[in-house]
Amino acid sequence: MSTAALRRPHLDNLAITLLVLCCGFWGFQQSLIKIAAVEMPPLWQATVRFWCATALLWGWCRWRGIALWEKDGSLWPGLLAGSLFAAEFTCIYLGLQLTSASRLTVFLYCSPFVVALLLPRVVPGETLRRIQWVGLLIAFGAMALALSEGFLHGSPVAGQWRGDLLGLSGAVLWGLTTLTLRATVLSRLSAEKTLFYQIAVTAAVSPLVSLALGEAWGWTYSLTTWTSLALQTVVGAFASYLAWMWMLRHYPATQMSTFTFLTPVFARRWWEWRPASCWSRAAERGCRAGGGACGTGKTAVCAYDRRLQ
Repeated sequence: MSTAALRRPHLDNLAITLLVLCCGFWGFQQSLIKIAAVEMPPLWQATVRFWCATALLWGWCRWRGIALWEKDGSLWPGLLAGSLFAAEFTCIYLGLQLTSASRLTVFLYCSPFVVALLLPRVVPGETLRRIQWVGLLIAFGAMALALSEGFLHGSPVAGQWRGDLLGLSGAVLWGLTTLTLRATVLSRLSAEKTLFYQIAVTAAVSPLVSLALGEAWGWTYSLTTWTSLALQTVVGAFASYLAWMWMLRHYPATQMSTFTFLTPVFARRWWEWRPASCWSRAAERGCRAGGGACGTGKTAVCAYDRRLQ
């Protein structure tokens, strides 16, 4: 059966469930990264994470008999997708050193607009209708509301605009990665091989960036740090990314992208577990209002196509 025959025109219950679970964990993962960063430098943390995730995915493919090295014309598109993916993560980690996490997140999650604007030019079936664009704008505005504290208070970090620019650059790179995955031969590959290109290239690039930044490498860390890294690797870089790659092969990427607005909202809710002094009442109200409006926007994006079936 061809890949095209397997594609769904809209998100079904399975896709929505997987998307919410992935976004929920990605929000939690931001807390895991912060916890591990107390002892482990961020790019070195990413290096170990992607080294282990690459080995885990390779073992998974060996166990399931999935070919990774056959000649199928995917090498150059795969390297391009991997390079974009690695550059996106580099922008995120570098940007977090120059601006607040909430500000960078708002700029990073401009990515669905990049996907919605560019992907329909090469994949006409990904075009959003007017009501879906309205839903996309509502979801983005809701996310910005949930993270508004980062813009209402001054940042102690000098050169904040550079961090904002890196966040926006990460958004463009994320969108271009999705475009590459959907508009090239990669769209016909297994989810495992598509993911392997991305995490393997990142595993090769991230240690070079870490060394260039002068980060200290080591292996002696607390159990908390290693537990955080294990969750980031097994659930994050392996299971959730593999689920995302599988969904990209079967569902509209433009509709999927809208759900990523849930990730920063989940992140704020996870971070609420910190001591009360670290979570203001204003932030809590903004997060609750943003979460509700974000759900409204996603409903507008998904419901229109459902009504047409």
